[in-house]
Amino acid sequence: MKNGKPNPDAEAEASENLKFTPARDGEKTINADGDILDAELLSDEDGEETDFASFPGMDEGMMAQVQEMMGKLERVEVLEKENADLRNKLGRLAADFESYRTRTGQDIEAAEGKGVSRAAEQLMPVYDDLDRALTMGSEDPAKLIPGVKAVQTKVLTIFSRLGLELTGQEGEHFDPQWHEALQAVPGDEDDRIVQVFQAGFRMGDRLVRPARVVVSRKG
Repeated sequence: MKNGKPNPDAEAEASENLKFTPARDGEKTINADGDILDAELLSDEDGEETDFASFPGMDEGMMAQVQEMMGKLERVEVLEKENADLRNKLGRLAADFESYRTRTGQDIEAAEGKGVSRAAEQLMPVYDDLDRALTMGSEDPAKLIPGVKAVQTKVLTIFSRLGLELTGQEGEHFDPQWHEALQAVPGDEDDRIVQVFQAGFRMGDRLVRPARVVVSRKG
């Protein structure tokens, strides 16, 4: 009071002092209205004081749980971003693989077409020889057989250049890896080819077509 009259400024200052004066150990905090508060001033991890009075019903343990949950949420956001990046990379990888598969298929088709074209080029002279043999055979049948034999020899030469080897000839020992026995007939020894119904061909260690033959059996 000033001169027997209330001093508003002094009362406001006293009120502010009561409102923000922290309680000492064992004492209570009194607000501007004279109410007793149980709030305590605690320190957080940064060394700054945290006033739990502004969070009714929350103590230090609950605040730690909240902070832990916030940390987990931040981690979830990081993982979601990493997951999105991985999905994008996977999508690009799948697109690249599809392009590679398409190009590979086209290259294989081109190689097959080129191989067929080269084989046809090799066989064209055979066609020409057969045409001449038939023309000569129609005029003189005696010349037909030598002409056909010449064509056969040329075909085998072409096959040899392509890596094909003839297998399954008369007198050859029977080998089930390369030959197919259609019949067995009596003979002087076992497993000797005595007749060839269809010649076989091999390419190195790979069978292209088995020879279909007749083999001999003793007794």
